Amino acid sequence: LSTDRMCKDGAVATIDVGVAYRDDMLGEWTEMAHSIERRKLSCNFTTTKTYENEGRYYECDLLPFMELGNVAHKYYLLNIRLPVSERNKINVGIGEIKDIRLVGIHQNGGFTKVWFAMKTFLTPSILIILVWYWRRITLMTRPPVLLEKVIFALGLCMTFINIPVEWFSVGFNWTWMLLFGDIRQGIFYAMLLSFWIIFCGEHLMDQMERNRFSIYWKQVGPIVFGSFCLFIFDMCERGVQLKNPFYSIWASDVGTELAMAFIIVAGICACLYFLFLCFMVFQVFRNISGKRSSLPAMSKARRLHYEGLIFRFKFLMLVTLTCAAMTVIFFIISQVNEGHWHWGDYTVQVNSAFFTGIYGMWNLYVFAIMFLYAPSHKRYGDEQSRGASGEDIQLTTTITHVDGPTEIYKMTGKAAQE
Repeated sequence: LSTDRMCKDGAVATIDVGVAYRDDMLGEWTEMAHSIERRKLSCNFTTTKTYENEGRYYECDLLPFMELGNVAHKYYLLNIRLPVSERNKINVGIGEIKDIRLVGIHQNGGFTKVWFAMKTFLTPSILIILVWYWRRITLMTRPPVLLEKVIFALGLCMTFINIPVEWFSVGFNWTWMLLFGDIRQGIFYAMLLSFWIIFCGEHLMDQMERNRFSIYWKQVGPIVFGSFCLFIFDMCERGVQLKNPFYSIWASDVGTELAMAFIIVAGICACLYFLFLCFMVFQVFRNISGKRSSLPAMSKARRLHYEGLIFRFKFLMLVTLTCAAMTVIFFIISQVNEGHWHWGDYTVQVNSAFFTGIYGMWNLYVFAIMFLYAPSHKRYGDEQSRGASGEDIQLTTTITHVDGPTEIYKMTGKAAQE
């Protein structure tokens, strides 16, 4: 075999690349970006290197090329050059290039229509329930408790991620849309994970300990720190791509190892968080089961009332666990998918149905939490609440309870035992 056609192990290709755009067939091309990139080749010769096999092609792994945050123009032009300089050791040992195949990954029109429609519909829906929820709280004579504040903050984050700013990307060349979307999703992740910890903790704490954010700093602190690390990792790639769309953290060996390590650690932390949340839910269930020992001494109507409350609360906790499990799975798969990480011959793909399903699940869950934990407008007195039938008392009819948003919230504290 001739040496000029052989690809050496660990060969590095130096590529002089540029991208330009125009909006009509006769207009001049306007350069968007230009860069000189280095990509390490990983090529294999599938047959033996003999004279009879000369002329066969190497099989090379795909290389990250470029990523555009927004496609606002009609026509794009790519210019790819492979300059050769033996003196400077540029493109020496990469073999003879016969062809270059480009694989394009884009968001298709069908998914775009569904995605825009969902965001446009869900934004006013969550905003209306959020305003209604906070109005109910402001009507209370007592100040809002920690759980109510956290639910309101979760609703704000859900509204923030719902706002369909993608509509503006149709007419404006906002190349920062991908980074902005990641930041919005990261804020929501941090708020949702923190909410679940506080939600379970508030149903475990004694009456004297609950309603204080300082109690949860050991659990919420790592979540905030992990979200900050995700932001730094995202800025290291997507932030640089705002100026140079050809940049990739996976292009160097050090960057690849750091990115792989980050993805593995993030996946392990997500799994550990879910196990910890399962442990907290188990403790809540055990706490609730302990309070059921006092139910037989109550009147039939009151006993049926509390049994109904307990059943609905346990169902809500199981829904919370299911939502948490799906969120963790989605987080891990999305990190693996964005990292171009191939598991042997298999690659992990996130289809549009799973993506929109998780997004819809988040909205439905936040909507249900705000609806269930909004204080009731019905003015039940203590005596009437104690003697009313189970059909008349709902999960949220606790406006006279000054120490919590729901009867379950009051019941789970040790000081609430009757």
